[in-house]
Amino acid sequence: MKIKIAAVLLLISSSLWAQNRTLSGYITDFETGEALIGVNVWAPELKLGTSSNNYGFYSLTLPKGTHVVRVTYLGYDNDQFEVDLSKNLEFDFRLKPSDNMLNEVNVVAAEGQKIQEQVQMSKMEVPIKQLKSLPAILGEVDIMKTLQLLPGVQSGGEGTSGLYVRGGSPDQNLILLDGVPLYNVNHLFGFFSVFNADAISNVSLTKGGFPARYGGRLSSVLEINMKEGNMNEFHGDATASLISSKLTLEGPLIKDKAS
Repeated sequence: MKIKIAAVLLLISSSLWAQNRTLSGYITDFETGEALIGVNVWAPELKLGTSSNNYGFYSLTLPKGTHVVRVTYLGYDNDQFEVDLSKNLEFDFRLKPSDNMLNEVNVVAAEGQKIQEQVQMSKMEVPIKQLKSLPAILGEVDIMKTLQLLPGVQSGGEGTSGLYVRGGSPDQNLILLDGVPLYNVNHLFGFFSVFNADAISNVSLTKGGFPARYGGRLSSVLEINMKEGNMNEFHGDATASLISSKLTLEGPLIKDKAS
């Protein structure tokens, strides 16, 4: 008898699972083709949703049938469409940056008891535009030397690119390039780093309180992410200094699919 009940329950659960369909795809910027991280994709009437990952990929499982799906992301125009999920469907979104201007906001508050509810983690974002606007030794833009200007970070010697964060040595820093650990990031006797500023998307430095997944280092975690490339049109940058010349080109190998 128990075997029959278990078999019936298994058949029911299999039937219910077979009635679900999956909507998936990639979400990118309409102008640059860059993957958008953390975009909300949801079905309002079902109160089911998901968000895109670090590669702009999303996957949403919904019951078989016709549903309204909304896509929302801060700084971009919202999108909404109706989808017929008679089968698994792949659909890519290209969101346009929003041009909406916010109204003036007035904040009025009375002074009260100051309570520190949360300690902000020591994570600092370094804008790429600011990095390129700072003076450079011999005209060579260097990420590591720019980081040496941040509070709590020092250089080992004049002109060198090593990072001494809060008294720690350079080998106590965890340096990640697109999530891959790097161990030797300097060349030319340690005066310059190996990173090409024209190929970098964003840089962040965490000087303390970093998550357990970054264990193994005592001083800091430096995360560097490379550009994914423009999937819509070709674009190039050229720079020249006293010690090197660089030419950076980006563009679609297959339009809207690969770069």
